[in-house]
Amino acid sequence: MQLELGKSPVSLNSGSEPLSESEKLAWLRLARTDNVGPVTFYRLVEAYGSATKALEVLPELSKRGGRKKPLTPAHERDIEKEYKALSKLKGRIITAACQDYPLALAAIADAPPIISVLGNADLMHRSCIAMVGARNASLNGKKFAEKLARELGAAGQVVVSGLARGIDTAAHKGAIATGTIAVVAGGIDVIYPEENAGLYEQIKDEGLIIAESRLGQKPFAQSFPRRNRIVSGLSKGTIVVEATMRSGSLITARLAGEQGRDVYAVPGHPLDPRAQGPNHLIRDGAVLVRYAKDVLEALNNFSGTTLREPEFAEQAFIPEAFEPVDPPENAQEKIISHLSFAPLPVDELIRTCQLTIPVVQTVLLDLELAGRIQRHAGNRISLQED
Repeated sequence: MQLELGKSPVSLNSGSEPLSESEKLAWLRLARTDNVGPVTFYRLVEAYGSATKALEVLPELSKRGGRKKPLTPAHERDIEKEYKALSKLKGRIITAACQDYPLALAAIADAPPIISVLGNADLMHRSCIAMVGARNASLNGKKFAEKLARELGAAGQVVVSGLARGIDTAAHKGAIATGTIAVVAGGIDVIYPEENAGLYEQIKDEGLIIAESRLGQKPFAQSFPRRNRIVSGLSKGTIVVEATMRSGSLITARLAGEQGRDVYAVPGHPLDPRAQGPNHLIRDGAVLVRYAKDVLEALNNFSGTTLREPEFAEQAFIPEAFEPVDPPENAQEKIISHLSFAPLPVDELIRTCQLTIPVVQTVLLDLELAGRIQRHAGNRISLQED
């Protein structure tokens, strides 16, 4: 079943006891284990009561899913080393069970179970707006993005972006004095691109840097879409300044729409390939942006402001029921037969294979741990490509 906006996969911070240090490390260890994506992470913690207990059953579950060699959790020594190294950098780990995990991010179905933060963590609890765009942006595009970020910052918005060259860099520079968040694709200590080393240090001192990847991890292809969902997930809306039709910025805009957030776009000349993305978004219903005022007017009407109301915070974190069951003998084979390398909505799979929801959820959990399926945004799954 697809989780609704505002429904976290697990009960996060609704008055529960804070995690012990050992359980916090277990969360980090489980999140750092191969084949354990965010949705499966929450399923495991919900089903077995804690990350510590979930770690114990991983080998058996992955074997049941068809993995030849049982899945081995991340090594305790490596996790403790990362934890200490992050502390030495004056950073820290925030889990989805912590009181200071951002509510807006918690409202997305595949919220990262853990994030590393470096800098002023209070910024992610303020009203945030994402700004993304082309890496090879035009001079006018960069000037406009910096000016727009400066004006939005002056109006009380925290500008979120991905620290990439081009529009991202301009957005961070424009908002550095009022508050900006850089979500990086690699480890929180990895500066990418290297030319942004000075900006990285400035944001670390005056803003906030967030990462989902392990310390020291260099960015790779799949880490950028994962980064993008956090950029949009932290924010009430996403502004696209310049982007081609095949750019990562349009992926971020799509994710924002799937998360129930507003999408804004700055129009451009029809003959400029970098204007094709924003112009396409506007044609499909995105808010046209000429000035900061256009964004601010729309934000005032954004229903997602309830994400930060106390009444919502008390009610939002209701876990989606998940009871692991013993699947029928042919259930795994039946589910696999309906899958391909093209993503398929889980709801459609349930209707087609005529199995109960608990059976499908249990089989999908086993298959993901075995590395045989891949989860995608929008509660979709596909076979895992080699």
